[in-house]
Amino acid sequence: MKNTVSDNSSPVLSLQELTSITPLDGRYRAKLVELAYYFSEYSLIKIRCEIEAKYLIALSEAKVIRKLSAKEKKLLLDFDQTINLELAHKVKEVEKQTRHDVKAMERTIRSLLQNSSLVDVIEKIHFGLTSEDVNNLAYRLMVYRGTQEVILPALKNLVEILTNKAEEYKAVTMLARTHGQAAVPTTLGKELVLFAYRLHKQLKILEQQQLTGKLNGAVGNYNALFLTYPKVNWLEFSQKFINSLELESNYISTQINPYDDLSEYFQIYQRINNVIIDFDQDIWRYISDGWFIQEAKKGEVGSSTMPQKVNPIDFENSEGNLGMANALLEFFSRKLMISRLQRDLSDSTVIRNSGTAMGFCLLGYKSVLTGLSRVRPNMEIIETALQKDWTILTEGVQTILRKTGSTDPYSLIASLSRGTHIERKEWEEWINLLPIKAQEKKLLERITPQSYTGLAVKITEKAVREIRKGCGD
Repeated sequence: MKNTVSDNSSPVLSLQELTSITPLDGRYRAKLVELAYYFSEYSLIKIRCEIEAKYLIALSEAKVIRKLSAKEKKLLLDFDQTINLELAHKVKEVEKQTRHDVKAMERTIRSLLQNSSLVDVIEKIHFGLTSEDVNNLAYRLMVYRGTQEVILPALKNLVEILTNKAEEYKAVTMLARTHGQAAVPTTLGKELVLFAYRLHKQLKILEQQQLTGKLNGAVGNYNALFLTYPKVNWLEFSQKFINSLELESNYISTQINPYDDLSEYFQIYQRINNVIIDFDQDIWRYISDGWFIQEAKKGEVGSSTMPQKVNPIDFENSEGNLGMANALLEFFSRKLMISRLQRDLSDSTVIRNSGTAMGFCLLGYKSVLTGLSRVRPNMEIIETALQKDWTILTEGVQTILRKTGSTDPYSLIASLSRGTHIERKEWEEWINLLPIKAQEKKLLERITPQSYTGLAVKITEKAVREIRKGCGD
C-alpha cells in the first residue's frame, strides 16, 4: 500500500514547553520545575557519575588502588557539581557512538581525569562492575532523594493544613451521609482530621521504607572482583559502600537488584494517592452542595459559556493526575518484579519513567493544596442541611429505647420515620406520640442535631495531638 504521508511531511519543532509531547514538561512544567533536578536525564547522569567517583574512593580505601590524597578525593566528591549541562551533553554525544548510556558516562569520566593526578587509576573506573550495579543505585537514589526533598514536604504541608482546619472546625456540627443519604450528625473537624490522620500514617511508612542496592557484578556473584582480588571481603565492601549512599545492601541478586523494595515504595504512594482522591471526591461533593464556598478570583473563567460558574477544578485536577500516577505506579509494581532469568532489558525503559509517575503525584498534591487555599465552609448552608431533617436523630432514639427495655424499638422507630422528613416542631410532636414514659420523653427531647455528635470533638482533638506529636511538634 502506498504511503499517503511523506516521511518529511511533519515539521521538526524545537523542544520547549509548547512543543513538549507530555503535559508534565509542557503545560505543567512551571509547577514541577523542582522535580527535574531529581528525575531528569541530566540528574541520572550526575548520580551515575557520583556513584562511580565514590566507588573509586572506596576502592582506594579497600587498597585495590593506591591511597588517594585529600585533594584527589575532593575532586571526585565534587563530581556532582562538576557535571554541568555542558558535560552532560558531551555524555549524550558519546552515547551516540556507544549506544550504551553507562559506557558513555564512564568514558566521559575518563576524559575528565585524563589530565589530573588520577590518570594512573583511570582503568579502575567501573572496575569489575556491570552497568546495573550503577543503575540500580542511581534510580533508587533518584526516587529516594526526590521523595525526601520535594514530595514529602508537599505532603506534610497538606497534612498540616488539614490538621489546622480540623482543629479550627472541630465543633462545627454537620450532617454526615452514608450511601449518599442523610445519616447522623458529625463535625466538620472530625471529617477533615480523618484524612489528615490517614495521610500522616502513610507518610510515616514512606519515610521509614528502606530502598536497597546491589554491587556484585554481572550475575550477582562478584565473579570478576573475587577473581582479581580474592583477599578483599567484597560482601563487606559492597555493604559499606551501599550503606554510605543511605541504601540497604542486598547481597543476593541476579544481574539486577530485584525491584521488590521499589514495588513496596510505589505501593505506599498508591495508598497516599487513594486517600487524597477520596478527599478530592468528598470535597467536590461538599462544594457541589454549597457546603463549601470557592473563592472567585477576578479575571478567571469557570466556563466558556456559563459566566456564573466557579468550578472545583483544582480538586478535579488532583483526582485526575493522581489517577494517572496510580496507573503508572501499579504497572511499575507489577512489571518490575518480573525478570527473565538473570536479566532482561524490559525493566530499563520502564524505570526511566519513575519521574513521570512522581510528576503526576506532585501535580496532584499541588492541585489539592491550591484548592484548599481557595475554599471555606459555608456555615449557613451546613446548618440548614443539618436542621432540614430531624429523623437523623432516630438512631439515638431507638438505642435509648433499647436501654429502657422497650419491645423491638428499631421496628417501631423505623415504621414511624423511614422515608419521611421532619423538622423540629414535628420531631417534638413525634416524640410525644411514642409509647414511652414521660421521663424517657424528656431525655429524648433534649437531643438535637447540634448535640448528637458523640465523641467527634474528642476524637478530633486526640487525632490532632497524635499527628502533631508524630510530626515533632
